[in-house]
Amino acid sequence: MRIRFWGVRGTIPSPGYETAGIGGNTACVDLLTNDRQLIILDAGTGIRKLGQVLLREYPQRITGTLLISHTHWDHIQGFPFFTPAFTRGNRFVIVGQKRIGQQLENVLAGQVVEPYLPFPYEDLKADLLVKEMHDGEMMVIGDATVLQSAELDHPGGCLGFRISNSGTVVTYCTDTTHREGQLNPAVLELARNADLLIHDAQHTPEHKSAMPDYGHSSWLDAVQVAIEANVKRLALFHHAPDASDASLEGILQEARNYFPNTILAREGLTLNIDSGNGNLSR
Repeated sequence: MRIRFWGVRGTIPSPGYETAGIGGNTACVDLLTNDRQLIILDAGTGIRKLGQVLLREYPQRITGTLLISHTHWDHIQGFPFFTPAFTRGNRFVIVGQKRIGQQLENVLAGQVVEPYLPFPYEDLKADLLVKEMHDGEMMVIGDATVLQSAELDHPGGCLGFRISNSGTVVTYCTDTTHREGQLNPAVLELARNADLLIHDAQHTPEHKSAMPDYGHSSWLDAVQVAIEANVKRLALFHHAPDASDASLEGILQEARNYFPNTILAREGLTLNIDSGNGNLSR
């Protein structure tokens, strides 16, 4: 399985000299399974660059699945700039959380209108099929990929995903917290024995203590989940917009003191997991 990171920040894009090394775009990751299923995780500003690359990689037709963890702006604000969505013949299944009184398609369409943008949602000519998932629901993608979802602890709700394909497991748990020193059982279940865990690490432990209701994890939470769930590798993700490259590199070294197989999610990073043995290469 191939994993590529296009946006790794949380809350708001953070371009600038101090953040250029890790990257300033908001959340977007894409996966390519062994049976060539394209899966996109979230539609933050990083999805704009992904769209440009996909047009070169699939010049005839692009098909894929877009998983929306939740509809806070940093996870959907790139969607109106995802160029493949404007091309007739492309097809995307968009999957997100089922909410009472708020349909996912209406939320996505609600930002593609005047006065925010000079074009309507109807200009997206690709075949867009929107599906909604409940907490704990499972879905099959293609012939060999199983998607498992679980409700995370975040204001307004958020889904975590476990993606299993040909013996390889990638878990995506962005925008979640762990309360009162207790790791969230739903996160542990999604992450159990995963080859790669992509986990929210927006806070330092000190910042998390000062903002207990913000709904995010510290890097130490992420490390503890990785250890308890017996994952092979941990990618710290959803970095704070004010965190400089230097501070994140320092956090990485601290995290590795607890869990050596920790990496920083950074824009442009590509990982390949061998389904035969779980070995990871870059």
